[in-house]
Amino acid sequence: MSLKLGVNIDHVATLRQARRAPYPDPLDAGAIALCAGADFIVVHLRKDQRHINLKDVAALCKMFPKQIHLECSASDFGLAAALKYKPYSVCIVPELPGEVTTTGGLKFTPALQKRLHGMIEKLHKKHIRVSLFVDPVAADLRIAAKLGADVVELCTAAYSEAKTQKQSQKLVQELALSALLAQELGLEVHAGHGLDYHNVLAVADVGGIKCMNIGFAIITRSLFTGLPAAVEEMKNLL
Repeated sequence: MSLKLGVNIDHVATLRQARRAPYPDPLDAGAIALCAGADFIVVHLRKDQRHINLKDVAALCKMFPKQIHLECSASDFGLAAALKYKPYSVCIVPELPGEVTTTGGLKFTPALQKRLHGMIEKLHKKHIRVSLFVDPVAADLRIAAKLGADVVELCTAAYSEAKTQKQSQKLVQELALSALLAQELGLEVHAGHGLDYHNVLAVADVGGIKCMNIGFAIITRSLFTGLPAAVEEMKNLL
């Protein structure tokens, strides 16, 4: 049985914003990706709206109400957008000023845990599934379960940046153990960050993972093959 695929289309918006043009439109990218076999469309609404913006989220959630997976920080801005536009699911991710991309999982300080507990309750009242982006660490998985999350997305950044095969194998084992523990805690397991056409297979073989969220690799491949072919190729790998 193949894994589900969430296609992150942030960088379609990045290209649009490079010229402040009305195209390429993320709505078009979402429609094409879904037609090509994607199960979900993933968008990260950053506080600075440097690629995906509120208008994009509104249009995507209206057009694809059961297939939008919204990433946002544990902020009033992200929560307000999620409650207003009601995506199918929300993944709460860390967001640092000036970062090029997300650099790791949530750091569960007491203050953040209190904040997340409140956010999760409010999202659940609107029947929105909640995922937390976490490092593959047992303590973090237990906190995610305690907070009431439905899903954990295991951060695969360390694996995707591994320099040796031995290091890669060790990190895959950590992902596998984390996936097993997460299931025992009653959490659905997703994975993502830095995955591409060359390194995705080892993670896809980890038991218990239900969905892989992949963006940059697919969008960059699509520049040469077209988006339908890029999505189909990744879906076939899964």
